[in-house]
Amino acid sequence: MNSDECLMTRMQEMSLDYHFTVEQEVGSSTYAFFGFNGTAGVWRIAAINEAGGWKDRTTVEDMDLAVRASLKGWKFVYVGALKVRNELPSTFKAYRYQQHRWSCGPANLFRKMVVEIWRNKRVTLWKKLYVIYSFFFVRKIVAHIVTFVFYCVVIPTTVFVPEVEIPKWGAVYIPSIITILNAVGTPRSLHLLVFWILFENVMSLHRTKATFIGLLEAGRVNEWVVTEKLGDVLKVKPSAKAPKKPHLKIGERLHLLELGFGAYLFFCACYDFAFGKNHYFIYLYLQAIAFFIAGFGYVGTFVPNS
Repeated sequence: MNSDECLMTRMQEMSLDYHFTVEQEVGSSTYAFFGFNGTAGVWRIAAINEAGGWKDRTTVEDMDLAVRASLKGWKFVYVGALKVRNELPSTFKAYRYQQHRWSCGPANLFRKMVVEIWRNKRVTLWKKLYVIYSFFFVRKIVAHIVTFVFYCVVIPTTVFVPEVEIPKWGAVYIPSIITILNAVGTPRSLHLLVFWILFENVMSLHRTKATFIGLLEAGRVNEWVVTEKLGDVLKVKPSAKAPKKPHLKIGERLHLLELGFGAYLFFCACYDFAFGKNHYFIYLYLQAIAFFIAGFGYVGTFVPNS
């Protein structure tokens, strides 16, 4: 495993550890709600049948089933002591497809189920508000949009408008506290916190785009791309002939959207360095570099098409 792959894997682990140790354990201990986890999840057949079975109306059919079962009064238990093996996407391309599905699907499911959840009479008002506001609206929609708009659009653009001043508590203190709380479940990776923040801001670009696609049911709303794992990519059938040297294509490695935003952030950083007073250029240079690294494909393992 090379250093790029290791770094990307550790940052994915930080996000997943928060999902498991905070979202799912808290949802389980309070008997609130948490999304079904496809890895080592166990269902009662009666719960599946009563909820209406699996449906393919969104790309998050497991979450769909979990919400419907919860509305029928079923409760979920998270067993944190149970450990199972899993494989993370090691290529940036595969990770982007995965994050598109994980962001687009919940937004689309929210659109389809918000009225049904509100009208449900079998669960308490508190639980309905929790599912609608906390689980869906805040964590699956607002979090992606605010992260991208605030840190990749608003802050960079304010360098051109000196009259606009963002208070430090809103730009630094509150986001820092939230980030530390999110990362506390992975103490062995705390030294990667800055890299994780920059990488998450890059990914917020794709998550925001996917969220709007899900809400508006546009374009790739029902696109399902199986997440390639490194083990699958590297499986090669035995052959008597020597394998041909893979040919690299520019389109396989370059990601123009990231490069475009990287260029914009770099320009904003240079402008702030020369004329600004808020010293945002330190953050903007770092964030621009993160976008450039992702844009040039230097994130994770790169396996070219043969």
